Amino acid sequence: MDAEIIAVGSELLTPERLDTNSLWLTAQLNELGIEVVAKMVVGDDRARLAAAVRAVWERSPLLVVTGGLGPTEDDVTREAVAQALGRQLVFHPEILAVIEERFHRAGRVMAGINRRQAYLIEGAEALPNRVGTAPGQWIREADRAVLLLPGPPGELKPMFSESALPRLRAIAPPLVIRTLSFRVAGIAESDLDDRISPVYKRYAGVATTVLAAPGDIQIHLRARCEDEARAEALVGEIGRQIQTILGDRIYSNSDPMEVVIGKLLAARSATLAVAESCTGGLLAQRITSVPGSSAYFLGGLLVYHDAMKTGLAGVSPDLVREHGAVSEAVARALAEGTRARTSATYALAVTGVAGPSGGTDSAPVGTVFIGLAGPEGVVVRRFRFLGDRERVRAFAAQTAMDMLRRRLLGLPEVPGVAPA
Repeated sequence: MDAEIIAVGSELLTPERLDTNSLWLTAQLNELGIEVVAKMVVGDDRARLAAAVRAVWERSPLLVVTGGLGPTEDDVTREAVAQALGRQLVFHPEILAVIEERFHRAGRVMAGINRRQAYLIEGAEALPNRVGTAPGQWIREADRAVLLLPGPPGELKPMFSESALPRLRAIAPPLVIRTLSFRVAGIAESDLDDRISPVYKRYAGVATTVLAAPGDIQIHLRARCEDEARAEALVGEIGRQIQTILGDRIYSNSDPMEVVIGKLLAARSATLAVAESCTGGLLAQRITSVPGSSAYFLGGLLVYHDAMKTGLAGVSPDLVREHGAVSEAVARALAEGTRARTSATYALAVTGVAGPSGGTDSAPVGTVFIGLAGPEGVVVRRFRFLGDRERVRAFAAQTAMDMLRRRLLGLPEVPGVAPA
């Protein structure tokens, strides 16, 4: 069974509000083996919503509509869905009595507009709302079903779990969905897909998604099968082949890089300090976003100006004058100086040209030097990251942490070539 979700509300079309309900609902539906194949947001427009509902009703066996069940004039879901299905709205006095009693228990008099919430679409079952006043609605016809849920998450979630879930279990085919994910660093998205696509293309029953962020690629495998064992075996079979191809470029199944290096440092009772120029504190921010990072992260030096590089990290002014702030020599000195001054086990240093201006012939925009100092010595790599300022900074922070990961695991150093 496939499903589509329509989130109703003009506020969801503004930059201030996000539709988070659909994410939660997708997870719940997937547990039933129901695949969500489309989502959309529609404003408080009855005609537009009716057209959207009519289109989904014709093509998908399950439609979930969230929001627009309140008492005000801009709550148009009941009317729009009734219009789309060619049905009438029917007043139910027993529902009104429940709403009035709720107001009475709160010591309030119900406003007249709340009567609108006592109307059900012809043929619909009411789903009780023990948190709010808007009942949900369940409509079943042949091989089609429509589920209407209130928009507030505090009302939607208990209603779905208590009332919608049993109804969905009764009609959903006996299928399960299982997933397997990998997080990958140090390779471009196009190169990665070129390597693994011959594997996943052989499996028509598995959906493979490749998601790319600066320096971090995620691979998601999803199998929908008749039983859990078959689904897990299928994603496991593909996953093992992908692991063989990508090897140590896979750094976790789900944890971000900052969590991975934090676990590695903690397991070795090792500590870390950083010196940042072009990343401006981004590296330290990511490391300290992990709860408990104070156990292994000592702190960082924000050495944006050359005077801070020499004053805080002990880089020789002559070295800066001779080689420039964005250079292998300065990155090495920053890493060594930071480690010496903080007594950290490891020190990472980042210096570069994030852009959009400031580049030179020897260090064009996107050039970044990353230094890593530790008990095993110092290594510096030069990278050229493409993209805007924030993308260059994100690549630099991710790549610096990956250098440390590889050092901690005894893996070969990454070459000084950045994925585009």
